[in-house]
Parts: sequence; structure tokens; C-alpha cells
Amino acid sequence: MRAFEWFTELTTRERRTLYAGFGGYAVDAFDFMIYSFLIPTLIAAWGMTKSEAGMIATSSLISSAIGGWLAGILSDRYGRVRVLQWTIGTFAFFTFLSGFTHSFGQLLATRTLQGVGFGGEWSVVTVMMAETIRAPQHRAKAVGTVQSSWSFGWGAAAILYWAFFALLPEDTAWRACFWIGILPALWILYIRRNVSDPDIYVATRRARDAGTETATFSDIFKGSHLKTTILGSALCTGMLGGYYAITTWLPTYLKTERHLSVFNTSGYLVVLIVGSFLGYVFGAILCDKIGRRASFVLFAIGSFVLGMIYTMIPITDHAMLLLGFPLGIVVQGIFAGVGAYLSELYPNAIRGSGQGFCYNLGRGLGSFFPILVGVFSQGMSLVKAIGVVAGTGYLLVIVAALLLPETRGKALGAVSG
Repeated sequence: MRAFEWFTELTTRERRTLYAGFGGYAVDAFDFMIYSFLIPTLIAAWGMTKSEAGMIATSSLISSAIGGWLAGILSDRYGRVRVLQWTIGTFAFFTFLSGFTHSFGQLLATRTLQGVGFGGEWSVVTVMMAETIRAPQHRAKAVGTVQSSWSFGWGAAAILYWAFFALLPEDTAWRACFWIGILPALWILYIRRNVSDPDIYVATRRARDAGTETATFSDIFKGSHLKTTILGSALCTGMLGGYYAITTWLPTYLKTERHLSVFNTSGYLVVLIVGSFLGYVFGAILCDKIGRRASFVLFAIGSFVLGMIYTMIPITDHAMLLLGFPLGIVVQGIFAGVGAYLSELYPNAIRGSGQGFCYNLGRGLGSFFPILVGVFSQGMSLVKAIGVVAGTGYLLVIVAALLLPETRGKALGAVSG
């Protein structure tokens, strides 16, 4: 396929890094998304309120923001590959522990700690991929391809959720969904054997050790970088907030308001997930074709419009199934270029710090969107609460994208502070 011809131009090192990032982000997605499938079961089993369920999601996202900031800073200091391994081990371990919880408070604690590794993994893997790719015209496609693995992890969560609930008693099934989250830790072995830090990072590290490079984390709040940091954080807040509002509560909406069974809910979500994978691929290509900003605006408008139709208009179940495909394309396609874009906005010495801060501040602020849906749903229907909260996020994306600079074609090695 012509859309993937660029892949043949990659070196062996670039491909191995892509594989490592792809697998790492996929298992990250599985460990995070599995909770959204289990919300209805846990509400029934423990008598949790929707607000408490939303609080667990929000808490893990807030901690992921902290983890992302920390991982970004540490990756600038200790290396991309080493910190990537730390993050994978963290989220796998605490996902596994979640299967042994017996109350809201216990699950809140384990999911909060899981979020630290979850947030850190994205920060490191996208910077590592962006720095490894030599050709600027392929950067968004490569980083977007890595991020497309989120759909595979999400799909794996949907499939295993269906399988465990089909084969096991309900009380054991939801625990098994968490227990299997320990398996991603095995991916660390592949990374240790096949991936090394990008040359750009190695050169910057040598300059720092020699005393010729003195940039620090605080520099992202100074001079021209301050505006970039504020607007980059706003961009990510809108993207992630809108996405979390829809995907965290969609399984609950399908089951409690559409009255679909576990099996039918999985079917609807599979359509959405397949669309999301194609959204990443299409979005990555579009970012390299028309630019980062135009792509973000286009996908934000599409996400807003389709999100409103999907949740606000009384359509048939068949129409909802069909609309799930384009909805998946737009809500995930918007993320395809953000990793490359944030990498291009900052100089070499503070790239991990700047990218990690923007994306994860956005994740932290966006994490309040699911709990807002839960709170608003106490006074309005769940479907309206999802529409209002998600729509606000996508409008924020449009404003921030229009105020930020275009970076398509920028060579990372040429960026100066």
C-alpha cells in the first residue's frame, strides 16, 4: 500500500524503535482502558456511585500527569530507553494488584499508582520515536503509527473483557481482567535487547556532561517557551478531556441507557476501535501532508460533530453501530500528530521535559472531564453530560491550534533554544 511506502525507507534501528514503541504503547492502552469496561460491574458489585467511578478514572489520570512530568524530566537526564522500561514495569505491576482489591478505596489507590507509569510511558516513547526518525517528512507518520497501537491495546481489552465474562463467574472475571495486566512487563525484555537511545539525545547528553549545555526543566517556562507551554498544554487538555469524556463513559452508556448486553456492548466498541486505528493512520498521513495545526482543527470539528450526533440525537442502534466507525476515526485521529508536534516545539535539551509537561498537564486537567460527566449526570442524562463536556474540550483544541506555530518539516537537530 502506498500509504505505508515510507516504512521501507526506515533503517533497522528506526524499525526496532518503532516496534518497541508500538508494543509498549499497546500494552499501556490495555492496562488503562480495561477499567472503563469494568465500571458497570464494579458499580453493581460494590454499590459505587457514578461519581466514585469517575473519581477512580480521574485520580489515575491526575497521577499519570505527575508520572508524565517526572518521566519527561528523567528521560532528559537518564535516557529514553531506561526510563521507558521503568514506566512499563510500574503500570503493569499496579494493574495486576488492582485485581486483588475489595473496595472503592483500595482500587482508587492501585489505579492511582498505575497512572504514574501509564502517563510516563507516553512521554518517553513519543520523544524517543520522534528523535530516532531521520526524515522530518515521515516523523508524524512514524509517531502516529506508534500511537495507533493504542487501538490494539483497546481492542485487546474489549476482547479479553468479552472472553473472561463469557468463561468465568462475574466476580472472578473482572479480577482476571486486571491480573492479566502483568504480562506487558515482558515487553521490557525486547526493549533491553533491541533499542538504544537516539543519537540526538546522546549528543545532547554529552554536551550537558561537558558543561556546554545548561538548559533545565524550568526553561520551558521562560521566554518564548512559556507561550508554547501554555498553548501546548491547552491543546492537549482539549484533546484528552474530550476523548476521556467519551471513552470512559461510553461502555456504561451502551449498557445502562441503550440496554445492550456485555456481548453487544463489545460489538459496538469493536467497530469504534477499528475506526480508531484507521484514524491514527489517516491522521498521521494528514499531519505530514497538510500540517499539524490544520489536521488538529479538522479532527476536532469532526470529533465535536460526530460526538454530538452519537450521544445527543435519538438514533437507532443500527445507525449507532455505523456511526461508531467514523467516530473512532476522528476521536483517535486527532492524536496522531501530537507527539511529533510537541517534539518539534522544543529544543533538544528540554524536549522530554517540555513535551512531557504539556501533554501531561493536559492529561491532568483533562482527567477532570470524566468526573464532570459523572457529576453532571446527576442533574441531566448521562448522554447529555457526555456531549456537553466532550464538546467543550474539542472547542479548546481549535482555539489552541490556531494560536500555535506550524512545525511541519522541521529538523529536530536544527532546533535551537
